[in-house]
Order: sequence, then structure tokens, then C-alpha cells
Amino acid sequence: QVQLVESGGGLVQAGGSLRLSCAASGPVFSFNVMGWYRQAPGKERELVATMTSGGMVDYADSVKGRFTISRDNAKNTVALQMNSLKPEDTAVYYCKEVQSGLAYWGHGTQVTVSS
Repeated sequence: QVQLVESGGGLVQAGGSLRLSCAASGPVFSFNVMGWYRQAPGKERELVATMTSGGMVDYADSVKGRFTISRDNAKNTVALQMNSLKPEDTAVYYCKEVQSGLAYWGHGTQVTVSS
């Protein structure tokens, strides 16, 4: 069973930066996709950024140029560097891993950006 644990959320002023980290434990397959999603109050969960084990990345348009996803395949970790944060980035951020057709989610970490 894969377990994901996020860390690094918090409160930051607009224009500031935060770095989220996610560590996965459990079985690891040669190909998987790890990434970040977020859910703001009253809104649906949305993709922020994903990265395959081969290095292919995908970003939401709203975070391009501000957020950077990275991963360490040897440690099965994924990180999200968030710069130039905006109040609209406020949400619970979830780590997700997909492998062998199954999706696993972390419990989420709160990011709050004050104006």
C-alpha cells in the first residue's frame, strides 16, 4: 500500500514563497506519475503540476512561471517550489501518485496566502 505524506504548507504573504514536499512509501514501480493538486473552499480539486518518472511535466496555466515541480526517483519524493504566491493560490494542496492504474492521495497540507 502506497502512503503519501506532505509537508511544508503554511501562511505566507502575497509575493512570498513556499516549498511543499511529499514522501511516498510502499511499492514503487518503474513508471509512475507524481504531482500536486489543490482544492480551495467551495471549489473542485484541480491539477497544479505533475511529473512522470521519466521527467515529463505538466502545469496548470495559472501557475506556469511561478511554480516548479521536481522529484527524486531514488527517494520517491516530489516537491513543489511555489514563488510569487497570490491570494488565489490559497488552498489545501494534495500530493498524488499514480502507478499501475491506481491513484494514491496524501492527506493534504494547507497553504494560505494573505494579501
